[in-house]
Amino acid sequence: MKLFEAGSLWSFKGYRLFWYSTTIFVLGASAFPIALAVTVLDAGGTATSLGLILGARVLSAVVFAPFAGVWSDRLPRKQVMITADLSRAAIVFAMVFVSAPKLPHYLMALAVFLMGIGDAFGAASAGAIMPSLIPEDKLPAGNVARGIVVKTATIIGPGIGGFSVFLIGGRLTFLFTAISFAFGTYFLAQIKEDINADRKEQESFMVEMREGLRTVRDIPWIGAMIAMASVQLMVILAAENVLLPVITRREFGTNTTFALSAAAFSVGGIISAIACVKLRIKHQGRFSVLVWMLLVITTLSLAFPISQTFVVVAYLFAGFSVGPWEAFWSSAIQREVPRELQGRVFSIDHMGSAGLMPLGMALVGPAVSLFGEKELLIGASVFHIVICLAVLGIPGVKDFKTPTKLA
Repeated sequence: MKLFEAGSLWSFKGYRLFWYSTTIFVLGASAFPIALAVTVLDAGGTATSLGLILGARVLSAVVFAPFAGVWSDRLPRKQVMITADLSRAAIVFAMVFVSAPKLPHYLMALAVFLMGIGDAFGAASAGAIMPSLIPEDKLPAGNVARGIVVKTATIIGPGIGGFSVFLIGGRLTFLFTAISFAFGTYFLAQIKEDINADRKEQESFMVEMREGLRTVRDIPWIGAMIAMASVQLMVILAAENVLLPVITRREFGTNTTFALSAAAFSVGGIISAIACVKLRIKHQGRFSVLVWMLLVITTLSLAFPISQTFVVVAYLFAGFSVGPWEAFWSSAIQREVPRELQGRVFSIDHMGSAGLMPLGMALVGPAVSLFGEKELLIGASVFHIVICLAVLGIPGVKDFKTPTKLA
């Protein structure tokens, strides 16, 4: 088949195995938040309690990201991912037996906090392993193909999660997630990773951690993008994550709009990512930031939830905002950052981008009480656009590449 002919993306066995594993993992992972949100709300949870529980996972992923980055540069990255996936499978499997309608929210928060540790280690290694699986010229297509399967799984996953919760309840939905996490490691175990490529003599843990931070500091556009995402996700994505299930459930009396909106967003992301690979974008960074502004469609649609169809269609168009990041961001890091430092840079990216989200999620409930729901959503939208415009003047942002005069 032409798809698998020598030199094509799919001719690289290691990449195929990684792609299979990713597909299975994210299918279960995308069903988990639906089951969790419905379980918490059915147990009498509010926007504040749901925000705190969701924020617990992000918080642990952020706190442990620097450690995950160092270890993913020290150890075989596939082994780090296998350990992270099996750990998360065990945690979710335990929830099958301990979750109940009246389970204290702090225990649910503890479980998702522990899952966040696995998220930190898995994310750092997944981004950094790609250059050892495919050549540099295949990285953009490889990242997009992986991003597409993630988006596709997030379309199917919420539907599976919502249907599963309706049919068999949250506990057995957690079981589906646990099985997906564990089964994905079967393919990871078969990857043959060159663990000696670009390796340097190991230094102390703190020295290696500082080296990663220094790398981000010395490449202005990477630091600028991470800082931009950090403050934006704290405000706009935190508000959207917490208020989407709350508002749609209140306005339309069903969980269907919640699941369909998440699926529509993923469809938009897939369409946008494919288009970005097909089109020859001259200034990839500037294009990514400008298109990223479309994310405000989510919060504006929640501020004015005219109908279920309106919200779902709005999320479809908002999904276009993430396509350029799927196509260009990871490839830029993999191209511009030395391979032996990529685990740390990806972990700092994960830490910085999501670092303030737990605070944002925790403050959504109080902010709604203080400012009002609609006012918060509109304000978050304006804030998002202002920050996007502010970063465009940072050297290197325009092309996701360090200008020659700064190199």
